[in-house]
Amino acid sequence: MAKASAAKPGAIGAIDYLAQPDKFPLGPVCAVAGDEAFLKREVLKTVRCLVLGGDRDFSLSTFEGDAAELRDVLDALATATLFGGERRLVIVEEADSFVSEHRSELETYVQQPAKGSVLLLEVKTWPSNTRLAKAVIASGLAIECKSPSEAQIKRWLIQRATAEYGIRLEAAAADTLVEMLPPELGILEQELAKLSLLVGKHGAIDTNVVRENVGGWRTRTTWDLVDAAADGRAAEALSQLHRLIAAGEKPHALLPQIGHALRQLATATRLIEMAESAGGRLSLRSALEQAGVPPFKLATAERQLRQLGRPRAKQLTSWLLAADLAMKGHNSADTRARLELERLIVRLSAAGSDRSRPTSPMSSR
Repeated sequence: MAKASAAKPGAIGAIDYLAQPDKFPLGPVCAVAGDEAFLKREVLKTVRCLVLGGDRDFSLSTFEGDAAELRDVLDALATATLFGGERRLVIVEEADSFVSEHRSELETYVQQPAKGSVLLLEVKTWPSNTRLAKAVIASGLAIECKSPSEAQIKRWLIQRATAEYGIRLEAAAADTLVEMLPPELGILEQELAKLSLLVGKHGAIDTNVVRENVGGWRTRTTWDLVDAAADGRAAEALSQLHRLIAAGEKPHALLPQIGHALRQLATATRLIEMAESAGGRLSLRSALEQAGVPPFKLATAERQLRQLGRPRAKQLTSWLLAADLAMKGHNSADTRARLELERLIVRLSAAGSDRSRPTSPMSSR
């Protein structure tokens, strides 16, 4: 059993909930709050399985919080499906504005919920001192998906290795994983899955296995470089580039790593424009998901895309192509190829440092 986490009064920590979901009845309304994308994804998957059991999509309705109409959400909760099961699950994603706008109506709904339905509100913040939060705790459940502490991450890794993959992760190996990689559960989960394949069922992962097969600080530094450049911190991004090259990384090998994340941002921008051309609307999160951004990177990618803005995001593909052609042609030497990466970083950073422009790629300025 997982050690109880320091959650807000009345809320249950996501790690504790995922360890024993049957111990915590959902009730008619469930609030899932916080900024840890991987934990949110795991909680939503668990809730869906508990409520619907299997793939009963006919009994699932999902709404975007900033576009959802209260009457539509209530209708979905009250309407039985022809082909679904006995229970319904209605999810309102990014529901902070939805909750703020309809707080009193939601308080009334908690007191008189639709029979057999579960309303799940996915929010970033969920203050425990509001009447709505207290009403939800009284009859439902609030789950807090905040970034865990280092000690909690290590315990979670050891438990996850046994429960999910049937292997043993030594405590020292868990320490090494946390030391070598960013403290993001999704990234750690991916590495754990890879290591489980190496050692096989019922195998054991020690520090040697981790050090020989995990990318380490080079992988972490590449992620930091992209984050810094997109956020407008050119000096920091260039410093990270210098560290990588000084450690033996080749500019030609770094471009694909940097380009992968940037192409996803470019694809998301293109999807948004395609939806608008068809007379519709696509949220940043949905566009990034369709572009292939993994759940644990969605928050970072959304921030980066807002920082870049639409005009520059639309140029990402051409910038990457220009850098690639130059590094394969007239600037193929390592020193010249490095200049191409520096030029790309400066282009990205100029967008992040311009605070006067709109903060959303939905703007065409």
